This record gives sequence, C-alpha cells and structure tokens, in this order.
Amino acid sequence: MSLTDQKTTFFAPHLALKNVQAGMDFYVKAFGAIVLRSFDNSDGSVHVAEMEIEGAMFHLHEESPHNQQLSPETVGATTNLVGIFTSDPDKHFNRAVVAGGSVSSVMQDYEYGYRQGVVTDPFGHQWLIQKKI
Repeated sequence: MSLTDQKTTFFAPHLALKNVQAGMDFYVKAFGAIVLRSFDNSDGSVHVAEMEIEGAMFHLHEESPHNQQLSPETVGATTNLVGIFTSDPDKHFNRAVVAGGSVSSVMQDYEYGYRQGVVTDPFGHQWLIQKKI
C-alpha cells in the first residue's frame, strides 16, 4: 500500500541531525532500519532520508537553523523521546547499545504493564523502546 492509499493516521518522527549519513548508518546497525529513500546535497552529503524500523517510518533531516530545527547535539538536550513498540524490545535495546548508543534508563518491567528502556543515540535523540506485557 502506498502512503497516498493509506486509511490510517500515524506518526513519522522527523529527527534533525548534523550528519544525516552518520544517522542512517547508526539506525541501520542499531535497529535494523531500512533506508526507503534519501536526497543528497550538491556536495554529496545526505540532506534528507526516509527510513523505517519494522514498518514504522521516520525521517532524518539536516539541521535547519532558519526553521529552528536543531539537533540535540547543537542544543545540548532533547525535548522528546521517540517511542517504539516492538515484540522484542530487549533485542532492539541491546543492538542500539552495541551500535554506540548509551543507556539512559535500563530495560525493565513496570507495574503499569510495560517493559521499557531508554537508549540515547550518538546524536542525542532518546529512544523509548517498549512493549506491553
């Protein structure tokens, strides 16, 4: 089904990065992400990438200071977590750490019925990896 044929609404996070290619490489290694398409700048660097993790689409984009779309690297913080629900959160959590992410919150079961952990990627984006238990 193409996106123009879709009948449901879904979120597609748009992550600002200083280096989109480095992000693409990390997300492929960390989460098994697939690059759907990308667009290059005239110097050969990647300007935009569209990717997916197990069918969940997200976008990477070069920082755009004139639009106040800055990477966590630039601002020294993040204002949101990218939440991923998956059948095997431990697998994704561990792969992300091995790929170079840092543990912000260990993977564990919570009394409210979720297994969750947070990994911060090398670019400062935080990923809440989880499933209902």
